[in-house]
Amino acid sequence: MVTIVLNGEQKKIEAEVTLDRLLDLFSLPRQRVAIELNKQVVRREQWETTKLKDSDLIEVIHFVGGG
Repeated sequence: MVTIVLNGEQKKIEAEVTLDRLLDLFSLPRQRVAIELNKQVVRREQWETTKLKDSDLIEVIHFVGGG
């Protein structure tokens, strides 16, 4: 198990979890979101291969349309 911070909340997850899998684990949407890992935006193409480590800081940012 590793401990991460997801949107400001500490969470425990299995080792070797990818960003893509993280969205599934916490029922987070995939559309109109961006993911920051340790203050760096991760491209959507890299979500399946980016594995999380202990103490990683993840922000899932939702975009809302309007006008």
